[in-house]
Amino acid sequence: MPLGALLVLLLLGGAGPASAHAALDSTDPEDGAVLQRAPGHVTLAFSESVGLRDDSFRVLDPGGHRVRTGDTGHADGRSETARVALPGGLGEGTYTVAWRVVSADSHPVSGAFTFSVGKPSTTVASVDTGPTEDPLTTNLHRIARYLSYLAAALLIGTAAFVALCRPPDAAPLRRPLVAGWWTLLGATVALLVLRAPYEAGTGPSGALDPDALGDTLTARPGVLLLIRLALLGPAALFLAHMFRTPVGDRHPRPGPLAATAGGALAVALALTWAASEHASAGIQVPAAMTSSTLHLLATAVWLGGLTALLLTLRSAGDAATVARFSRVALASVTVLAVTGVYQSWRGLGSWQALTGTTYGRLLLAKVVLVAVLLAAAAVSRRWTAALAATAAAQEPARERVPQPAGGPPAPEPPTAPADTGGAAPATAALRRGLRRSVLAEAVVAAVVLAVTTVLTGTQPGRAVDEAARTVPAGGVLPASVTTIPFEIGTAGRGTVQITLDPGRTGDNAVQAVVFGPDGSLAAVPELRLSFTLPDQHVGPIDAELVDRGGYWSANTVTLPLPGTWTMKTTVRVSEIDQVSEVRRIRVER
Repeated sequence: MPLGALLVLLLLGGAGPASAHAALDSTDPEDGAVLQRAPGHVTLAFSESVGLRDDSFRVLDPGGHRVRTGDTGHADGRSETARVALPGGLGEGTYTVAWRVVSADSHPVSGAFTFSVGKPSTTVASVDTGPTEDPLTTNLHRIARYLSYLAAALLIGTAAFVALCRPPDAAPLRRPLVAGWWTLLGATVALLVLRAPYEAGTGPSGALDPDALGDTLTARPGVLLLIRLALLGPAALFLAHMFRTPVGDRHPRPGPLAATAGGALAVALALTWAASEHASAGIQVPAAMTSSTLHLLATAVWLGGLTALLLTLRSAGDAATVARFSRVALASVTVLAVTGVYQSWRGLGSWQALTGTTYGRLLLAKVVLVAVLLAAAAVSRRWTAALAATAAAQEPARERVPQPAGGPPAPEPPTAPADTGGAAPATAALRRGLRRSVLAEAVVAAVVLAVTTVLTGTQPGRAVDEAARTVPAGGVLPASVTTIPFEIGTAGRGTVQITLDPGRTGDNAVQAVVFGPDGSLAAVPELRLSFTLPDQHVGPIDAELVDRGGYWSANTVTLPLPGTWTMKTTVRVSEIDQVSEVRRIRVER
């Protein structure tokens, strides 16, 4: 199948944006916290290890001016944390912290949260955390990434086909090998150059910044790309050695030492992908890295081998070559099945995630496609068996003719014509049928590779489930904020801003701030808050708010069930006047 068609399939399959995979578990200070004294630093804890950038933190004071921060690093050497030092003498008011880090599987993630010193400010500085991704940069990065996958499959799979299946004429396979090597080289360079603007969420022009490129070359994703580039040199030497055969020998056969070196190069190349994707973070990392490497190699041997088989069947090819590839493909399918089951379990985490997350639904689509692919492979195996049986039947029987001692040798029996353009009609028909079957198999395999590539850019179901059970922080799952206006008699109209954090079932913290008609903080004699779930006849649950001097709060309000709750707010504006307002809020599980 032409490389361009494969690329189109991959681009169509990967049209959705990649998700960020490191979830923010907690912040210190907590989001919305009011502190009596200014903290010395800000610390973030994530669900997996993260990489830091020079601009990973931006801290804005109550007036919206940027605070000069200190060094950025990992807290206590723990790779899943990020910490920045704050200057001494922070004044009273609300500070906004905008952050941006790179998750272990190379995807950037960003957010923001606030904390207050002394008491909250009347207004909070508005901050743009920056886009998670720039559309143009992301699309260029995605194209380069898909090309690198395709090129790896073409390079590794074709080389494995030549070494393991021993086609009678390997000359037609030189071109896809060269194309695969150069495509992988160009795609890797593009990924290296685009890495800095991709992490920063900026346009492609950011790739021209030498300082940013220097930072990329010392960070883990950049180092892995450099290793991939370095491995392409020995790979070129291996391919040149494999095709350096004696005159008259049309089949390159690498010796045991060369074959071992080639296998080691393929494993090393596959590791550069495994170390930069889902397998490098989460549970059971060593086992996951091994499984991911084997999965990628098996995919390359199968898909790249199908492409090589198509080219071989078009030129020459014999039943023996086809039979050898059939055995190699069966072994690849076995490896894919074992590693695929493990990676699915590791990525999903629960049966609910299979239909309740994007990752699970993509995985279901991949399972269906693999079933179709196995059906196509079974058809190819039947064609292969028929071709082998026909070829065996056409071999002339060599009869043993007794010869007198010293007599002349018996004449050689006539041989069957070569199976090319002059092949027997039955053999030619079988070969055409096999070629069509293999082509269909290659098309479905290309779609499977497209879905697999999209899966590597989608947040695993297990991570989604863990993030849902974690108390939200920093805007990953924002707290429920409700603003309720109320009348203050002839004095005008005020508002109450109520923050329910995290706005989910279980324990919640409540903060309520009362603003007067002019938008300034207003002191009221009493503020009451209660929650009722009418559908389940639960409540009212009194929040028992306490006046904290400028705002009201309750450390714990337990909302036991998900659903649409009725929140009743009562504001006493004087000794004899009060007003009550009702709002409906959604509480998630």
